[in-house]
Amino acid sequence: MRVAFYTLGCKLNQAETESLANRFSQAGFQVVSPGEDVDIYIANTCTVTHVADRKSRHWLRLTRRKNPRALIIATGCYAQRSPQDLVQLADLVVDNKEKEHLPALVGALYSETRGTGEGETKQSQAAATTVRTRSLVKIQDGCHSACAYCIVPEVRPHEYSLPASRIIEEVTQKIALGYKEVVLTGTKVGSYGDVVLSASEGSRTDLRALVQRILADTDIERLHLSSLQPPEIHSELLALWQDERLCRHFHLALQNGSEAVLQRMMRSYSLDQYQRTMNLIKDMVPGVAITTDIMVGFPGESDQEFEQSYSFCRQAGFANIHVFPFSLRPGTAAATMPNQIEGKVKQERNRRMLELSGSSRHRFCEQFLGQTMPVLWEKETAPGSGIYSGLTDNYIRVFAHSSKLLGNQITPANLVGFHSPGMRAEVLNEDPG
Repeated sequence: MRVAFYTLGCKLNQAETESLANRFSQAGFQVVSPGEDVDIYIANTCTVTHVADRKSRHWLRLTRRKNPRALIIATGCYAQRSPQDLVQLADLVVDNKEKEHLPALVGALYSETRGTGEGETKQSQAAATTVRTRSLVKIQDGCHSACAYCIVPEVRPHEYSLPASRIIEEVTQKIALGYKEVVLTGTKVGSYGDVVLSASEGSRTDLRALVQRILADTDIERLHLSSLQPPEIHSELLALWQDERLCRHFHLALQNGSEAVLQRMMRSYSLDQYQRTMNLIKDMVPGVAITTDIMVGFPGESDQEFEQSYSFCRQAGFANIHVFPFSLRPGTAAATMPNQIEGKVKQERNRRMLELSGSSRHRFCEQFLGQTMPVLWEKETAPGSGIYSGLTDNYIRVFAHSSKLLGNQITPANLVGFHSPGMRAEVLNEDPG
């Protein structure tokens, strides 16, 4: 049985898809790309915005038209929040709580509706030949925060952390499979806390201790943390970045640069706390890239408040800004707030912030012009082109020409110019060994 995955949304969704693909492979399914001949399609959906909902529905309809005989499965956060929207588009809708049982559920449904011939359950060897560079490892799930605009606590309400021993075991497995970098991800990575109780003692592993253990107990070449929030960052955690294996990149979600809007959003920090956290990170991690999320058009956001947000972002020196307009999510506090912003106003504010994002990214990259930095090369931008794309340890996207295979190698490279959406580089050591 050939199965293909389609993922929308956050790094946590991507990590869960990666884990699901491994489980399906171990269960005897052949994991293939969506463009191949496929028996089963699985969409891991997102519902953080109405656009994500629409993309999920569109993909399911398109896949049904192109592959009417295939079995189509919908899972993830949209399936958790509103399964009734998807029952006409998919053969099976599975919420987040049952996601881990998908191989058994899908296998049973396929056998019942399609039949399984002998020899169809050979395990795929395709993964063994795929160039591996970066793997997402889930360490935590769930959120109890009450941000006014966010639907996540409804679709991932149970907050828990995975045992540190299990995480280290998974990181070790990823290294054995050839991955050079591991990204620790979750709904709220900074709230990680593994409580271990024994007959003799009780101990707690927080995020700092987890990172410390991974660095000490594994040979991972790069370790990267996904999104954090200001209250979760402190000098003891940042001191770990003296180890050069930790990527110098922090995604610090701001959401809005107006104090009044932040309060209406019910975020857990003030602008002053956010700025102090940024300053601390920059002081302790030289050359760090700080990226962020910015929402425009939150209910009641006045022209003055938008200008305050724009000004804060312009002065902050972000390496990149992910910009998105407010999306009304039924069931959230923001959905019933007065003074909803018109679509045209949101579009114009979104356009201005996107322009600022581009100029901010260029200014950040500019300071590294002429410097030599380690780059984890991924793959050729096009087969046979000899042009490789990769990321520096502070997540600048770089492009370089090489006559040798660079995929999944970390080499020094000199950053010599600009190339949208990043920089051009010259590889200083092309020897893969």
